[in-house]
Amino acid sequence: MLSNQKVKYIKSLQIKKYRSKHSSFLVEGAKNVLEVLRSSYKIETLIVSEKFEETHQSLFDYSESEILVQKEAKIASLGHLKTNDSAIAVVTMPPKAEFVLEREIILLLDDISDPGNLGTIIRTADWYGIKKIVASKETVDVYNPKVVQASMGSFTRVNLFYEQLSEFIKSYPEIRKMGATLNGQSVQEVKINMPLAIVFGNESNGIRQELLDVLDDHITIPRYGQAESLNVAMSVAIICDNIRRIESKLKK
Repeated sequence: MLSNQKVKYIKSLQIKKYRSKHSSFLVEGAKNVLEVLRSSYKIETLIVSEKFEETHQSLFDYSESEILVQKEAKIASLGHLKTNDSAIAVVTMPPKAEFVLEREIILLLDDISDPGNLGTIIRTADWYGIKKIVASKETVDVYNPKVVQASMGSFTRVNLFYEQLSEFIKSYPEIRKMGATLNGQSVQEVKINMPLAIVFGNESNGIRQELLDVLDDHITIPRYGQAESLNVAMSVAIICDNIRRIESKLKK
């Protein structure tokens, strides 16, 4: 039964302090809920439409979650997505993962404030096989519903660590650090070696000076037109694509 108390609890998870208090977050929409159902995340409660339950019954057979079938209008009223009339899940936050550095590419995010940008960056990292993102503590919460939605399930495959970035960098001197700036070497021509961290800054202010001071390289996306800048999520995609192209050529 979907009690008033349960409704209040679910709605509270749209706010960070209640997510932290309950160590739980919301996943909304059919695609994202299916992604989390197929992952190792623990689902406390699934609220689904009759159609969703019938279509995906096999995924529920071994689930220990509380499953509540509700009218589509009710589902839409519970989260921030008014177009979601299929499914919503209350999910337990996993224990904090241990950061183990490998010969890999990682993304460092300095104060990314827009939830849509962070979600898209997570999705992009997943596309390019990047498993770790290290974000400053000022960066938007990964469990913000808008971040989860924009990631389209990729948050289940990419580990995000919140750290004091300057201290993190000092702890791993073996990492080569490239910062995405407007005045750097073309990302099409850069030389790479692993492990490699690519640093992206705040949407308005860029990378803070204390991090700029410890970068090994500044890289930029060549500009052919008149736009002053690119959206940070778009920049992540372009730079990751170029780095993977360079990496693939080195392997041949």
